[in-house]
This record gives sequence, structure tokens and C-alpha cells, in this order.
Amino acid sequence: MVFKTWGVVFKTSSKYDLVICDIDGCMSPESHALINVAGITAVAEHNQQAVAQKDRPIVTLCSGRPIGFVECMCRLIQNSLVPCIGENGVWLWNPSDNVFECDSAITDEHFEMVSEARKLIRDRYGALGVVQQPGKSASVALYHPDTEYLRSILPELGEEFQRRGWPIRVSMTWFYINCDLEHISKGTAIDRLLAQTGISQERIAGIGDTMGDRYIADRVAWFGCPANAKDEIKQRANYVSGRDEVEGVMDILARLTNEQAEELQP
Repeated sequence: MVFKTWGVVFKTSSKYDLVICDIDGCMSPESHALINVAGITAVAEHNQQAVAQKDRPIVTLCSGRPIGFVECMCRLIQNSLVPCIGENGVWLWNPSDNVFECDSAITDEHFEMVSEARKLIRDRYGALGVVQQPGKSASVALYHPDTEYLRSILPELGEEFQRRGWPIRVSMTWFYINCDLEHISKGTAIDRLLAQTGISQERIAGIGDTMGDRYIADRVAWFGCPANAKDEIKQRANYVSGRDEVEGVMDILARLTNEQAEELQP
């Protein structure tokens, strides 16, 4: 299989050319806990071998985190070829030429609506300790030290957006509320990535841990979860690792590689 990424041609003998992986709960904790550096190094070594030997899928990232964070993680895992996805589909960043691409379906009116939503949230909940994650441009992510309190305001947020006629999707991760434009998602960004690279769906695997990653599962041929994943998304998985987070990711990558080896046996 040969695919082209912004002028870079990458050929692999593996069953899958690409693994699209979430960050929070997969590559790193969603909480403020330290990142497993040894695990990230193992993923980086996998990617280095993928580029050098062309015998395994390269790993890229698809996250709700701000694109600057995703870019940093992409660099750390040594993905130098395939674009990564940030802010739940708002942005693509291409590591081969440092180009940031915002989804063209996001209009000036959408940016203004998100700005109004930020102000509403700040006025209503700011004094109660709800903070907005910095670095996002067309969405809002909310955090509070008391996760149950944060969860309790999710329904009223959704109702308020609906009352105002704002097409904003509200969802809960492990520790955050995500407020995203309804027509933008990890799925729409994956569609953009595939259209631009020419990679076909049957050549892609995915990894995720929450229902926000259903958009990844919907667009890949094979889907895996680390052990810490939510039960709902585990039901979508072809394989659930017995290990958590990035150790689970490495277990999943090893399984993909082993399955390829078994298929090649006479």
C-alpha cells in the first residue's frame, strides 16, 4: 500500500498503514498525573521503526486537547509524516511542513457564537470555580476540581445552548465538559485527513477510551481500547488490552504487529 501525505510517500507492508490514537486516557492521563515517559518513548521507537522499516503502521494522534498540546505529543512520539488532529476536529497539524489547518466549515459566525458561549459560562460559573481550558479557538472545555459538580451542570448547559439556538454539542469526558460545534468532530477531521492523504478506511486502526472516540471507531477497520476505557466504548472494540493507558497502547500495537506476522506465516 502506498499513500501520500502532503508530498511524502509512505509505503508499508503491514495490514494497517496508520493507527489513529486518542491522547487523554490512552497516551497520557487525562488528570494532572505525570506522563509515562517510558511508554511514550516506546511509542516513539515504534514510529521510528515504522518510518525506517515500513513494516508497521505509523501512529498519529486525534484528541480534544488544544492543537498546541497535540503538536507537542506528536513530536514526542516521532510522527514526522501524518497529520494529527486537535480540539475534537477543529485543527489538523501536519508534522512534515508545520502547517496548521482549521476546518473551513467553521465560519466567522461560529467563532462569534463560541465567544459568546465562553462569556456566558464565565459569567454564570466562573465564580463557582469552573475554569475554561486555555488554548482552544472554536470550542470550550470546562474543568472543576469537583468532577461531580461539573457533571451536574452539564444538562443545564445543553439546555441553555439549545434555548439560544446555538448548535453546540455538550459531552463529558473523565474530568472535563466539552462544548463543541455540532458539525465538527474527530470524525469530520478524520474524513479530512483521509481525503488529503488518500489512505483508505480498511488500512486504518484506531485506539480510544471514551465515547468521544466513537468517531474514531466509526472510521477505522479495527479498534482497540486500553483497560481503563469506559465500558460503553469497550463494546465497540475488536480488542481490549489488560493494561492501562500508554502501556495498553503498546500492547495494542504489539497485537496488531503480531496479527500481521501470523497472517504472513505459511
